[in-house]
Amino acid sequence: MPSIPLGGGYGPMGAPGTPPGAPPMGPGGGSGGGGKGWLWGLGGAVVASAVWAGVLFATGGFDGNEAEADLAGYRYTTNLCDSTDSHAFEDSGYEQKTDSSSSNPQHSSSESPALDSMTCNIDFEPSGSSTSDYSSVWLYTTASLHKKTDPGPEFEAQYRAYEDQKTSTYSYEVSPVSGLGEEAYVVKQESKSSTSNTGAYVILAVRDGWMTYQSTWSEYVSSSSSASAKTPEQATEMLKRSAKATLEKMKG
Repeated sequence: MPSIPLGGGYGPMGAPGTPPGAPPMGPGGGSGGGGKGWLWGLGGAVVASAVWAGVLFATGGFDGNEAEADLAGYRYTTNLCDSTDSHAFEDSGYEQKTDSSSSNPQHSSSESPALDSMTCNIDFEPSGSSTSDYSSVWLYTTASLHKKTDPGPEFEAQYRAYEDQKTSTYSYEVSPVSGLGEEAYVVKQESKSSTSNTGAYVILAVRDGWMTYQSTWSEYVSSSSSASAKTPEQATEMLKRSAKATLEKMKG
């Protein structure tokens, strides 16, 4: 099963100093080249300081203003599974797997001044499957509230990168999706083999303001099982329906 690839900053301008090409400073304030070098360096420092001050005024650096995070009404929750809508999968013939050895679903969350992160993992199985049927079906959902950095400029590129992750067995198709957030993309893993339909791996990614959301559907069904895996197209429709309902709950 392929891994899920799950951002740098800019520092301030350096402190103003002697401009390139200026004469070296003398050890004292005597006459000659040393004195002129000191004056030249001082003049350069003043000019550089003035330019940097202009930048600060223009960008609001002096008054402490920062771009306000556009969270589009989404809220942090400690349990994303409470908001994750699974009706689309249940209506398509799946049920949450019951296993006394581990909890299902599982969730985690982290809240900080810069970034809130939430995850939910649900193990499914085809309804009515027998113990002899081997199947692995899970939905992994993540949501992030970016409080300091706008994720918009890099969002599409993050998922377009899948198109370069080709192997002798798999390739990926990335397509835009309408009707979800400000922008959304679906990533479908395509098998190069001609075997029967035993698996599907699909990622749906949504950005709405400074909120990002990703849900991943991964399914493998044994070739000897009476059940068959959903096609990538069917999985995409389930993910879209779930995302629409889940995102609405995250605003509630």
